[in-house]
Amino acid sequence: MIQAVVTDIEGTTTSIHFVTDVLFPYARERMGDFLQQHSTEPPVRQCLDEVVNLTGIDDDLATITRQLIEWIDTDQKITPLKSLQGMIWDAGYRNGDFTGHIYPDVPAQLAAWHRDGIKLYVYSSGSVQAQKLLFGFSDAGDLSVLFTDFFDTRIGNKREVAAYDNIIQHTALPADNILFLSDIEEELDAAAVAGMKTTQLCREQTVKGERHHAVSNFNEIRLKNNVVDD
Repeated sequence: MIQAVVTDIEGTTTSIHFVTDVLFPYARERMGDFLQQHSTEPPVRQCLDEVVNLTGIDDDLATITRQLIEWIDTDQKITPLKSLQGMIWDAGYRNGDFTGHIYPDVPAQLAAWHRDGIKLYVYSSGSVQAQKLLFGFSDAGDLSVLFTDFFDTRIGNKREVAAYDNIIQHTALPADNILFLSDIEEELDAAAVAGMKTTQLCREQTVKGERHHAVSNFNEIRLKNNVVDD
């Protein structure tokens, strides 16, 4: 029986276009000024040190800023970048510059699962802070209260089995009692090897794979007696 649902964000609960056309440009435009203003603060300094350690580049703000912007432009899933983006987006959400896009079918289904006692988790390449902001300041209001916990790439790479093993251990649930939702087949492959149940969300340009149960929206996910029903 399914006791927990772990969901991806981009392409699953949220439009890819919101991320690429709103969030990424917002962070890109403000990255330099943000680092100038906050580089001595411990959470920011830790991210800067991680960038230097990962790349071997010079430890100066101009060089680090160029590296971060290059990563944004090439959509790199690199932990310190995601952490810094989350810090910048915090101001955007709180200032009302944008709200977190959520597909219309998602809020009611999340709420129904929550009422049924199914634990809800998020696993996304975006930082935990960014995840909480998106759901906390969503188009549908504060959805963050529905979730038991949030995971980002600090728990592991989304295409590696070890990450899902770590999530399973964290939930303290049997692997096959956890349903993982994503639009990316390779992520679903890794979750399946770890023993999780899987369902692919096929929205927008997502190509339907051959290896996993697939749906077009959350309303098509049927947990009959808390078991995934094809």
